[in-house]
Amino acid sequence: MTPLEAPMTRRTAAALTALAFLLAGCDPLDVGTGPVGGAGAAVTVDRVPDGTPDAATAKAELAQLPEGGLGKMDGYERDCDNGAACVFGQPWLDVDGDGCDQRSQVLARDMTDVVRKEGRCAVASGTLLDPYTGDTLTSTSKIQIDHVVPLAEMWRSGAAAWTPERRAAAANDLNNLLAVTGKVNQSKGDKTPDEWMPPNPAYACSYARVYVGVKTEYGMSVRAAERAALDKSLATCG
Repeated sequence: MTPLEAPMTRRTAAALTALAFLLAGCDPLDVGTGPVGGAGAAVTVDRVPDGTPDAATAKAELAQLPEGGLGKMDGYERDCDNGAACVFGQPWLDVDGDGCDQRSQVLARDMTDVVRKEGRCAVASGTLLDPYTGDTLTSTSKIQIDHVVPLAEMWRSGAAAWTPERRAAAANDLNNLLAVTGKVNQSKGDKTPDEWMPPNPAYACSYARVYVGVKTEYGMSVRAAERAALDKSLATCG
């Protein structure tokens, strides 16, 4: 096969594959940008919650966080339905008593062109530039609120010994909450920075700053691998 024949053969094979799908009544395979959570192009999103430490402060705070092992999950129960333990309280609370629960507060803070539901605080529509992916969303149904430091990680790095009131406050702390794409939030789950980082590499510094600030605020411990991953992310700060 000559060099000129190889590209032609590949193009012909691709065309025949697409034709076969169409004849079978199926749509052609999606060969777009790949699954959520994969490495992608860097998209700058200059947005962190108020109170997030700057890079220099975050680096200093990280160095001071106590070292800890992987704490036990005994007693952890996030579910609040049917009398479950609900150790971090009922989501989402109206912490400041202004009539807006924390989910609505975060959506209104992180989105632009926000339209509220008539006579209510809840957000009906708006535009979100997701810091984790760099994608733009206009449907609130596709947006979830992420705990940057996951609640399960809070539990195993100190929160198991807190009062219920302190845990509820931490779970609803606006400094630890970001509006993001639902799919990427699900892919993150309870993972820590050594296990997961935002697929948008340009947000690594900001993510680490938020994470360290929250861990410092509540005096939580970090594991060696977790600290190393945070150090690496903070090293990307400009």
